[in-house]
Amino acid sequence: MKKFARITSLIAMACAFTAHAQQNYPSRPLRVVVFIPAGGAADFLARITAMKLGEALGQTVVVDNRAGSGGVIATNLVAKAAPDGYTLLQGGITTHGIGPNMYTNLPYDPVKDFAPIILSATMPVFMMSNTQVPVKSVNEVIALAKSKPGTLSFGSPGTCSAPHMVGELFKIVTGIPVQHIPYKGSGTGAPALAAGEVPVFFDAVAGHMPFIKSGRVRALAVTSVARVSAFPDIPTMKEVGLARIDGLVWYGLLAPAGTPKHIIAKLNAETNRVLAMQEVKDKLMAASIQTAGGSPEEFGKFIRAELDKWGPVVKAAGVKVN
Repeated sequence: MKKFARITSLIAMACAFTAHAQQNYPSRPLRVVVFIPAGGAADFLARITAMKLGEALGQTVVVDNRAGSGGVIATNLVAKAAPDGYTLLQGGITTHGIGPNMYTNLPYDPVKDFAPIILSATMPVFMMSNTQVPVKSVNEVIALAKSKPGTLSFGSPGTCSAPHMVGELFKIVTGIPVQHIPYKGSGTGAPALAAGEVPVFFDAVAGHMPFIKSGRVRALAVTSVARVSAFPDIPTMKEVGLARIDGLVWYGLLAPAGTPKHIIAKLNAETNRVLAMQEVKDKLMAASIQTAGGSPEEFGKFIRAELDKWGPVVKAAGVKVN
């Protein structure tokens, strides 16, 4: 009887300790896992928001880049992490929109294994070219490809990324058999485009800004509904007669399923405050990144809608990864 009472007491003490730890969250540094290498829009967004979120929470927020396998490595790491609010994923359309429709053997469920926190930001996809390629518009790219069948290739920041799918839409809409060349994020893809390794690239513009400013890369068109304020002279795909070519890159924070609701609520509230800061909005807008925000429930509905949207596109493109 005494042994039973002692065990019961120990269990009660453990539960009390756990509850106390949760109420004092966070009591140690947090980690935000990013599915691309350092450099590029996702990494840029993560580092700006992590610094401000750390200040708001009173703890360091470390950005951990885990690139590879189209985001599967980073996403699986977080899916299997302890649901305590200390390991988060900056996921996005790659990990929770397009990727799950492409991979046939994912080691996680993009909906059931995650607790959505917040939709952080969105950005349009740009079609860009190396300035040594003799084209100054999308229609000139199409004409060049038709004059030399089978010779044009396009790059993207990775297989199953939104820019990759926009490139696949370009192939479907124009009927041009363009070869896809995937890179490991914008951090490697942007220098490759500037160096002429690939003539055309679909991507968010953030990682390419230095090369556009130096004149080595030319922005040709953007997938947004309206022109981007930072690039007022760049037409939309609709304006050049390719309205079917659309798609936004988006990013958001997620935690492992089972993370306590009060922790999700706290992370959501503090991240909403960070995204509303004018300083943060200005820095991100300079890279054509539009801050978002909202509730965990809204983000969950958004993810499910994106999964449904991109399924037919992936099927039409015939892209499957084992």
